[in-house]
Amino acid sequence: MRLRRIELYHVAMRLKSRFETSFGASVDRHGILVKASFDGGLEGWGEVTADEGPWYSYETVGTAWLALTEYMPPILSKAEVTEPRSFIDLLNRVRGHNMAKAGIEEAVWDAYAKSLGKPLYELLGGVRDRIVSGVSVGIQDSVDELLKVIGSYLEAGYRRIKIKIKPGWDLAVVRRVRREYPDVPLQVDANAAYSLSDAATFREMDDLGLLLIEQPLDYDDLVDHAKLQRELRTPVCLDESIKTPADARRAFELGSCRVINIKPGRVGGVTNSVAIHDFCRLAGMPVWIGGMLETGVGRGVQVALATLPNVKLPNDISASDRYYEEDVTEPWVLNRDGTISVRKSPGIGVEPIEERLVKHVVKHVSIEL
Repeated sequence: MRLRRIELYHVAMRLKSRFETSFGASVDRHGILVKASFDGGLEGWGEVTADEGPWYSYETVGTAWLALTEYMPPILSKAEVTEPRSFIDLLNRVRGHNMAKAGIEEAVWDAYAKSLGKPLYELLGGVRDRIVSGVSVGIQDSVDELLKVIGSYLEAGYRRIKIKIKPGWDLAVVRRVRREYPDVPLQVDANAAYSLSDAATFREMDDLGLLLIEQPLDYDDLVDHAKLQRELRTPVCLDESIKTPADARRAFELGSCRVINIKPGRVGGVTNSVAIHDFCRLAGMPVWIGGMLETGVGRGVQVALATLPNVKLPNDISASDRYYEEDVTEPWVLNRDGTISVRKSPGIGVEPIEERLVKHVVKHVSIEL
C-alpha cells in the first residue's frame, strides 16, 4: 500500500443540545475528517478529534490542520504501508499532536483492513459483536433538569450514566442523583477541575457507590493522583493524563489510578490504544473507551476498540442521535439492550455520505504525496 494523497475536511456539526463540562460549553462540534488514498483506488477514513479551542487539549482544529498540511506530508511522501502497527513510528519526528496523528493513522488502519476484506475489530483481536454503551451527561442548568435528562437516557436503554462535575456542581448533585437512581451504574468526570486540597470532596463520594472518579486533578499530573487514590476506595480513572503507552505504565507503577479511559485521538490512534489496552490487561487494570463527540467515522474506530477483551466497563460510545440530528455516516444505533452492534463490513464499517458531508464542510484541502 503506497500512500498517494491525503484529503482533509474541516467539519462543524451542530449538537442537538449544548454540552457543558468543567472547562466550558459546546454548541457546535468542530473536527477534521481525513481521507487517505492509496495505489489502486484504496481509501480509508479517520477523524481528528481536536476541537475549535484548546480546552480539553492544547490541540485544536487549527493546530491539527497545520501539522497535517505542513509538517506531516513531507514525512509521509510516498509512504509504503506494509503493516499499520508501524505507521505511527513514521511520525515520531513530530512531537505531540496526537490527535492529528490519530486522524491519518486511523485512515491507514481503515484502508489496510479493507485491503484484506476484514473488519477492523477482527484485525485488532476483538472478542464481541456488541459493545456496552454508556452516556456522558453534561452540566445542566439545575439538578432537576439533570435528573430529567438522565431519566430520558435510561429510558432509551443506556447502561451507565456519567455526569460531569466541577467545583460548586459536585457532591450535592451526585448525592441527589444517587438518591433518585440508587441502582444505576454511575460515575463522575471532573476534567481536571480540582486540586489535591479538594480531596475531602472525593472522600465524601466514597460512600455513593460510584464506578469511578474520572480525571479529578490536573491534566498533566500523575503524582497527586497517586496520593488521592491512596485515600479513596473508589477507583480513580485517568483520561487527560494518559497521552502515551508510557504514561499508562507510569500511572500503574505510581498507583495513580485503577482504571484508564482510552480515547484513540488523545493517545495517537489505534496502535497506541491497543498498546495501552494490552499493557493494562497484563497489569490487571480494566479500561474502557472514551469519546470526544465524534462523527460516525470516529465512532467506528471507538466501536472496534471497544471489542477488545480488557474493555471491562461501559464505554462513552453513544448512538449518533445522542449528539446529532443527522450524522455524516450511516448512524450508529443503540440496541434495546443498551449495546451498539459492531459492523461486520471491511474496515471501520462506515464512511461519510457525500451529500451529508458537504453540508458541514468548513474547509477542504487535497494534498498529493
